[in-house]
Amino acid sequence: MTSHRPIRGWRRAGPWLAAGLVLAVIVAGGGGRAIARAGVLPEVGIAHPAVANESFPMNLTDAPAFAPRFLLADPGANVSIHLHNTGSSPHTFTLSSVSKATFLLNWTPTQLNATFNANPPIVNVSVAPGASAYANFSLAANLSFDSFEFVSVVPYQFQAGMWGLLNVSSNSPPLVTEVNATSSFSFVPAALGVEPASFPTNVAVLVTNVGSPSLQHTFTVVAQPNVSIGSISYFSEPGNTPLVNAPLQAVAGATVWANFTILKAGVYEFVCTVPGHFSSGMFGYLYAGVPVPPPAAPPSTQVVDTWLLGGSLALLGIAGLILLVATFAGRLPEPPKRPEHSH
Repeated sequence: MTSHRPIRGWRRAGPWLAAGLVLAVIVAGGGGRAIARAGVLPEVGIAHPAVANESFPMNLTDAPAFAPRFLLADPGANVSIHLHNTGSSPHTFTLSSVSKATFLLNWTPTQLNATFNANPPIVNVSVAPGASAYANFSLAANLSFDSFEFVSVVPYQFQAGMWGLLNVSSNSPPLVTEVNATSSFSFVPAALGVEPASFPTNVAVLVTNVGSPSLQHTFTVVAQPNVSIGSISYFSEPGNTPLVNAPLQAVAGATVWANFTILKAGVYEFVCTVPGHFSSGMFGYLYAGVPVPPPAAPPSTQVVDTWLLGGSLALLGIAGLILLVATFAGRLPEPPKRPEHSH
């Protein structure tokens, strides 16, 4: 008895089936690779005149804290701060009259009061629990890029963190721009553009700590144009004093003015000199009187290129045809064998 093996037909279809599957996989893979996302262009900060801020709302909380903690105003401005005590304890808004003076958190209330007795504050306003008040004062017109600390002199509130800074910009010719220091060890933006009418020119950069409150940073500008340093040890070498080295406190939202003079056009590198930050990528470039390089072109936002889509469809059609042929080839019976003749 002769046994029939119908599976042989599918064996004949096997190569066709395999070829069709391979083409289908290639099409699917090519289509997947054709999908592209639009890239994010790098940010560029362009210097601009300082913007006036003369009226501020501020909450005094039982944390204890001022919210906001950092203010920016113009010299010669009449400043009005609307104080709201949102807590159940009394607070004060006491603004130092000594520029860039920093009070020490380990001072006793007696030492803090002695400092204000020796240098009377610009304004000293007490705010009862749940009450509101105004702190009104004028900034001298000759102030330029100064900072004045304000505190609550209620015993131990300053020592617990109730302090802030009033930063003063400038009405003078210097160009002003801003940069943020992040906890990912980067400056945002990492490219600043300054287009002065002539040199030398004064530049003021308002640096803000937008990262972790446990990280301190600096904004340090290399004095020579068109020089990229290899490490922060560069500044310890003779003659390599930076244009500015502005320390930024390890407080979320902390700000500091970096003010410096540029003598000639060129590209000036700025870095963070806190150990490990520069080597982690915390640097950028200030383009003074030279064009800021255009950002790289973003990848195509087209989901699938036309030529790739057409080719994929053609291959998919061929794969379908092969699969169809393979299907029918598997179903066709084997041709009958010729009878064997015995002699």
